[in-house]
Amino acid sequence: MLGKLARQQDANVLVGFDQADDAGVYRIAPDTALVQTVDFFTPIVDDPYTFGQIAAVNSLSDVYAMGGRPLTSLAMVCFPENGDLAVLERILAGGLSKMVEAGCTVVGGHSIRDEEIKFGYSVTGTVHPQRVLANRGAQPGDKLIFTKALGTGVISTAIKKGKAQPSWIDGAVASMTTLNKGAAEVISGNVGNGLQTPEQNPASHPAPFAVHALTDVTGFGLIGHAREMALASNVSLLIFVSKIPVLEGALECIRAGHIPGGLKANREFAECVVKYDVGVKEELKTLLFDPQTAGGLLISVATPDAAALTQALRNAGSPSVEIGEVMPPGKPLIAISS
Repeated sequence: MLGKLARQQDANVLVGFDQADDAGVYRIAPDTALVQTVDFFTPIVDDPYTFGQIAAVNSLSDVYAMGGRPLTSLAMVCFPENGDLAVLERILAGGLSKMVEAGCTVVGGHSIRDEEIKFGYSVTGTVHPQRVLANRGAQPGDKLIFTKALGTGVISTAIKKGKAQPSWIDGAVASMTTLNKGAAEVISGNVGNGLQTPEQNPASHPAPFAVHALTDVTGFGLIGHAREMALASNVSLLIFVSKIPVLEGALECIRAGHIPGGLKANREFAECVVKYDVGVKEELKTLLFDPQTAGGLLISVATPDAAALTQALRNAGSPSVEIGEVMPPGKPLIAISS
């Protein structure tokens, strides 16, 4: 709906709503821009503390996906009027634990009465205007690297139905409660020292890897976010489905029919730009559209840096894999090979 509105003329808007990117970026000084994002959703796990953690990780992810450093956040709460406030306290505590881990200060928030619990954050970060990493910029010849496994959507659906095995839940929760901070620090070249601060001049602190485009894979699934990257960059993509990491239990959930509504909507919307090689299994096709919560980063990096970046990400604890490559513009927009 925002895309139907006229964009305000403001030269300081470096990334706006018209670009289908992960967050907005607004320049406030020659060496500083604000990164702003907001995200909230209903519980996807039973434990309130864990739900709070997942909501925080998911909200922070869009700042990392723009190359930014989270600074402050505002909590957003929808909670039943007669709900148990001890549950809300645990949700807030879980969220705070991840905000502390990210070095992002919770400065307030807003709550309303609602029969259905919803929780998330509005997050503000900073980035140097010359270091913004948008979903546009991918170049033919680049390699595509993905930093997490797929499957949180179908596993979360199985959890709601009471059909998920404990090991599946543990794996999905571990993925959804892992910040993209470590991966973002590797990309920026500031491992262990926090993300690059806006004051650092890109000319004197060059990026260690030639990353041309970056996005996080969340509600639109891998194909949905890859589609946005391809369209924004005027390229096409080749993805090797056999290389994509998959969470334990995800394929079993698909075979059992634990398909979230968001997956079906993603597939109906975006499958028209996809062409599959013969032999790609149906459950893997389905997984490509699975809506992720607190998903991984999809990185387009120059081929000479791809192996070194992948290894650096793994050394930082991110189970990263090269899953494809960027091709010249053409049809199909996204080719899926086995």
